[in-house]
Amino acid sequence: MFKSEHQPDYILIVITVIILFLGLVVLSSASSVVGFQKFGDSYYFLKHQLLVGVLPGLILFYLASKLDYQILKKIALPFLIISVILNFLVFAPVIGFSSGGAHRWIRIFGFIFQPSELLKLSFLLYLASWLDARPNRVKSLYEGFLPFVAVLVLVSIPVVLQPDLGSLIIIFIIAVSVYFMAGAKASHFLILISAILAIVFLAILLEPYRLTRLTTFLHPSLDPQGIGYHIKQSLIAVGSGGFFGLGLGHSRQKYLYLPEAHSDSIFAVMAEELGFFMILAFLGIILLLAYRCLKIARKAPDHFGKILVSGVMVWFILQAFINIGAMINLFPLTGIPLPLISSGGTAMIVFLAALGIVVNISKETI
Repeated sequence: MFKSEHQPDYILIVITVIILFLGLVVLSSASSVVGFQKFGDSYYFLKHQLLVGVLPGLILFYLASKLDYQILKKIALPFLIISVILNFLVFAPVIGFSSGGAHRWIRIFGFIFQPSELLKLSFLLYLASWLDARPNRVKSLYEGFLPFVAVLVLVSIPVVLQPDLGSLIIIFIIAVSVYFMAGAKASHFLILISAILAIVFLAILLEPYRLTRLTTFLHPSLDPQGIGYHIKQSLIAVGSGGFFGLGLGHSRQKYLYLPEAHSDSIFAVMAEELGFFMILAFLGIILLLAYRCLKIARKAPDHFGKILVSGVMVWFILQAFINIGAMINLFPLTGIPLPLISSGGTAMIVFLAALGIVVNISKETI
């Protein structure tokens, strides 16, 4: 039986606002040079983030925190189907938008939308609903494991075709984590992990640029003016920050030395300007957000809420540390954005909506 609704987790809300504000401040600095070069406006990307990311994201955050989250069970399947269709529409000749050989975006009414970000949330909602409906069949080979694998493969097809290896990795790990937390057998978990590693390895071998990225990750000095240039400039930026940073707005690497300084590489600019101690504080805030999510998950009133909040927590932490790890050469470059920080309207909207759901569930914790 559910307890009556009480106050939401205000600490989680405050943490979200802090990260969001920090992201906008850092973005305003990191994007100033490229914004002026491309659009003649140093604040172009900041305005764009506010208009097509933060504003609609906060609206969805508010709505998601107010509506009964049990409704999500009913819309999970149609939401997933729509998300999968949208991910196939990136190949459509009229609305599909490609860049650098990748088909990952849809252009609608002048706005560019990345449906793979939406797929992360819709698939998580579907899995939470699906696993909640069969708590005693998760361990079954034919009623749990094989159907789970089949759905995971079907959802992954458009992401593989785009191709978007970064999003694919995130979707795989979120799905497997949620499946395991729902009570799956350890043997099934090991089979899934082995299969995912094999798929990722095969994907790297089939695409020369991915293999080059992996080789550069292992030996950054092999091609410092080619594929190794990105990680070299990132390490220079992070190292230049020292303990106290060069000061907000004083990054040198953002002057077109560091590729994608406003999006995938924004952490490097943050480290350069804010320094080691502020970055430690930022990492502490991320971990605090994860802790609040974990606390909410433990006290969630039902299995659906527990799985859903746990999935959002894994998603946020995983994506944040893969992005940060890539900037300091702990992981290969994957193009995964830093949550609530990197420029990107779709990712911002989806993450804020997901956190709004967590806040909603926090109001019914027991």
